[in-house]
Amino acid sequence: MAPEQHSGDELGRFLRARRTQTSPQSAGLTPGPGVRRTPGLRREELATLSGVSIDYYTRLERGKETRPSPAVVDALARALQLDDAEHQHLRDLAVRAARYLPHSAPAPSRTVRPHLTLLLETVRPNPAYVVSRSMDVLAHNPGGLALYPGIEDWPATQRNLGRYLFLHPAARDLFPDWDNQIRHCVSRLRALAGTDPDAPDLTQLVGELLLKSPAFAKLWDRYDVTGRKVTTKTFQHPQVGKITLTFQGMALEGTPGQRLGVYTAQPGTPDHDAMLLLDLSAPQTTDHRPSLPNSSTG
Repeated sequence: MAPEQHSGDELGRFLRARRTQTSPQSAGLTPGPGVRRTPGLRREELATLSGVSIDYYTRLERGKETRPSPAVVDALARALQLDDAEHQHLRDLAVRAARYLPHSAPAPSRTVRPHLTLLLETVRPNPAYVVSRSMDVLAHNPGGLALYPGIEDWPATQRNLGRYLFLHPAARDLFPDWDNQIRHCVSRLRALAGTDPDAPDLTQLVGELLLKSPAFAKLWDRYDVTGRKVTTKTFQHPQVGKITLTFQGMALEGTPGQRLGVYTAQPGTPDHDAMLLLDLSAPQTTDHRPSLPNSSTG
């Protein structure tokens, strides 16, 4: 596939998804009589709202035009009523479409630095883990793994929070707000894959979930790149019962996109007591050995 076609495809895919989810009424248009065959806005309606020709917009959506000006990008974002994160994502896609060169970069290293594994032990009894940019669980303390019942039965290289949410039978029972959890998960992967669609740590995971999970495939087609970020998570845990924890995710400097995730609870509360019980009842071993780069499925 030619570079222009490949880079423009992702830009066009995002525009098409957002167009079909924008109603004429919300865009200030009055729908005409009769049944609309096109969900959301028609191409000509979006082109008019954005101040571009229908031919130009059609070329954008079909991946034939890959160099929209910043003014056109901003006009499209306004017409589609994108929020700030979606607007930035559209800008990133346009920049990448104009500069794209095919590449086959290796997957990011899965090695976790020793001081980070020490940090995981230091924050106990708070459940904590280090994940890759595609949500592979690279290291954890006992509670960090025990918080996701059943994930310990998977090989270390298969432990991925996205895979767990969609494919592990315990996930739906674990999360009372499973629908919201999966929407946020997909939007995160969509945003990352949109600006780096060739990333080997993403393509295999996304391909697997598209094949095995109809729920993932449906959300993937929506091309949402923002979701309600959850700072408080409730688990209906089989070992400790209902537990509500505050979550904080942090980017780790000097790593290939790795993030630290830590759960906390106010001391003296039932949730804190449950967190202590989870840490004490979890297997008191951790798997900090780095996986081979080519063994990642995420």
